[in-house]
Order: sequence, then structure tokens, then C-alpha cells
Amino acid sequence: MKILIVEDEHKTGDYLSQGLSEAGFVADLVRDGIEGRHAALNGDYDLVVLDVMLPGLDGWQVLRDIRSAGKDVPVLFLTARDRVEDRVRGLEQGADDYLVKPFAFSELLARMRTLLRRGKPRESTSLRIADLELDLLRRRVTRSGRRIDLTAKEFALLELLLRRQGEILPRSLIASQVWDMNFDSDTNVVEVAIRRLRAKIDDDFEPKLVRTVRGMGYVLEAPELP
Repeated sequence: MKILIVEDEHKTGDYLSQGLSEAGFVADLVRDGIEGRHAALNGDYDLVVLDVMLPGLDGWQVLRDIRSAGKDVPVLFLTARDRVEDRVRGLEQGADDYLVKPFAFSELLARMRTLLRRGKPRESTSLRIADLELDLLRRRVTRSGRRIDLTAKEFALLELLLRRQGEILPRSLIASQVWDMNFDSDTNVVEVAIRRLRAKIDDDFEPKLVRTVRGMGYVLEAPELP
């Protein structure tokens, strides 16, 4: 079983990593919310042990991004925030359990094993951001309830952007993932595909979701509400 630990306090993080490794788990430790989100969205983990108070992104936002990306990996909050309101908030936002520091390691193990015994959840069949939804089974895309017809490559491009939403994806990565090709700076296939995708999913809608980051690549994200 592979466990992701997102914990910025060095002593606690090292203690968890060592303890879980000795208990037979493969434990990866990251120490800030941005790196934790990236690992959770891109790694194949059986469970995430997540702190709330983290640098970069707090645990609430990391959890929201995990669930928004359609990932059903079990998440156990391990935090010093012991107010009832915090526990309720964590569970309502999609956490599977909530354990308050200081904690007994034996209780943490018991709670983790309970979550893991439930079995790995079935992969979500849809991806969503704002009012845009991609149905993986029916190969259908809608925005604001309106059907949008995409080519096979446009669908693959949108799926990649949705699975990595909030991340700036370089053109080279997009080219390798969608077209299975090495990126050539003289090739504008990525720019053309992005432009066509925007025309279909963004031009007639608000807010705009696909953004160009000059010199870096493209990112799919919903603007923050004022």
C-alpha cells in the first residue's frame, strides 16, 4: 500500500514516514500544500494523510482540488485543529476521517487500515470544472448544459487539462501526452489545438477557463470569485 503524507512539521513528518514504513507501507513525504496537491493528483496512492495548516496551500484547498479533479483516494486529516467546526468542515469537504494531534500512532494505523479495507474506490467517470463537464464513459462534453462536439485529440487534450487543472502544462508535456511526440519548437500543433479547443469551450461562455502563461504553457482553472 502506497501512502502520501503531507506534513510541514519536520519532526511529525519524519515520525510518520518512519512509522508507516516500519508498518509495511510505502510512504512518500512532502512538506507543503503545493507539492502535496501535485503528488496527490499525479501519483497512484492508496491513501493521503493530510495536515490542514500547510505552507503554499492549506489542507482545505488541497482536498478541494483532489475532489474537483475526480480523484476518490481516501483522505485522512491529521491536524492540531481540534474544533468541532473544523472536523465538520473537513468531513463535509470530502475527507474520509479526521484525527487530532497529538495522536497515538496505534490509533492512526487502525483508522488507516479501516479506510483501506473499504477497498480502492472506483475511478470517477466524469471530470468537472466550473460548469464544464467531461463524461469519460459516453465521451461527451457539456458546458452550462450545452453539448460540445470535440474531435478525438481535442477530447484527449481537454481530459489532460482537466486531470491536471490548476497546473501550468508546458507545450512539450502536452505534445508528448496527447500526440505521443517529442516537442519540436517549429511545430505549432499544440497552439492550434488549444485555439480550437478554446473556440468550443470558452468563446461563448464565461468565465474563461483556458489561460496562456507566456513562456511557460497553458493552464485550465476557474477564476476565483471576488
